[in-house]
Amino acid sequence: MDVRMELSRIVITETSPQQVIFLKEVGGERSFPIVIGINEALAIDRRLKGVEFPRPMTHDLLASVIEALGGRLAKIVINDLRDHTFIATLYIERNGEMITVDSRPSDAIALGVAFDTPIYVAEHVLEEVVAGPADLETQREALRMRREELTQEIARVQRRLDNENFQAAASNKDIQALRRYLHEMQAELEAIEEILRHIE
Repeated sequence: MDVRMELSRIVITETSPQQVIFLKEVGGERSFPIVIGINEALAIDRRLKGVEFPRPMTHDLLASVIEALGGRLAKIVINDLRDHTFIATLYIERNGEMITVDSRPSDAIALGVAFDTPIYVAEHVLEEVVAGPADLETQREALRMRREELTQEIARVQRRLDNENFQAAASNKDIQALRRYLHEMQAELEAIEEILRHIE
């Protein structure tokens, strides 16, 4: 069974490449965050506010293509969770036929938000991410633990990068790879901090 959800909050942190949107159960208490990219977050925010550009952006273009082909975005369903990645499906109605297209949730929401397209989440996905009010503390604790792990690993990697002996012995490729790893961890830590600020 699919559960009707609504976009309840969008959190944009311009210093981080990872942003957060929150979906909340319509007529219920369950909600959960999805970490998305800055481009998708800005697209959702822009389309919510009705801001238009002289030339169509990617999601505007896709919406125009669907309409030009005689289709209508009927609904968005987040129907799976694989390796901590949400999987969504676009349901496009055209000439009495329902066409399904795989999508990232962020793209699907950016596409549908301007038309108030209904968003659904499969019950098994919702149960996995928010089993209920009692599970919220479990989620908080998991995020706190991951925050601690990241903080320690970031400090370790930073110490290694600052070590003169390492800099002298390591290749430029290894140093760049370590810096990318550090940047990815810092971005994840910022996203976790943002989520915790809204659920603690």
